[in-house]
Amino acid sequence: MTNDLSILYLITQASFVVQLVMFILLMASIVSWTFIFAKYKELKNEVQIADDFEAEFWSGGDLSELYKNITSDESEAEGLEKIFVAGYKEFSRSHALQGMSAKDKVDSARQVMQIELTRELERLDESLPFLATVGSTSPYVGLFGTVWGIMNSFRSLSSAKQATLAQVAPGIAEALVATAIGLFAAIPAVVAYNSFSTRIDRLAGRYELFVDEFVVLLHRQAYS
Repeated sequence: MTNDLSILYLITQASFVVQLVMFILLMASIVSWTFIFAKYKELKNEVQIADDFEAEFWSGGDLSELYKNITSDESEAEGLEKIFVAGYKEFSRSHALQGMSAKDKVDSARQVMQIELTRELERLDESLPFLATVGSTSPYVGLFGTVWGIMNSFRSLSSAKQATLAQVAPGIAEALVATAIGLFAAIPAVVAYNSFSTRIDRLAGRYELFVDEFVVLLHRQAYS
């Protein structure tokens, strides 16, 4: 590849439309990688919180002490801790009421935990729609830049007396760069989206299992 056909040269000499397409794709890629690193760190932290909490929850200690430790901590409860705090708080409140059946107390705690669980999953799903959009649309945006560049290359041949490969090669090359950038933006976004979706689904199953297990404990306590 000569200097005249270097990637930087092709980008700087591309038409305005193709450069605009490249710029949009590069910005989408940068934002995607920002979300990817942030979401990876968030999910890793979420799993660690769940591991630590479940180890303490099933250690056989007093749940009221666990509740006090979490709520009195300077840092705010996160992930599975928030679900536990919401359920225990609601059960304690309803348990103190007179005339409320044991079943209603447990059902009330379950509903509150399900609401908190849904909120947690919604929070974890943030930025995933953007990654899905980048992954699904970037190749087509890049293809648009490619089509536009190739179209301009062939239009330039209309005024040429003799068409040669050297005349159309730069235009086609710059057009293909747009496709390459589109794939560069799309592939990491798709891989990250699938990976994060799987990890969030696993966390969701883990949270739902905890809610069911905690409800069993509350059921025993309510009828004791």
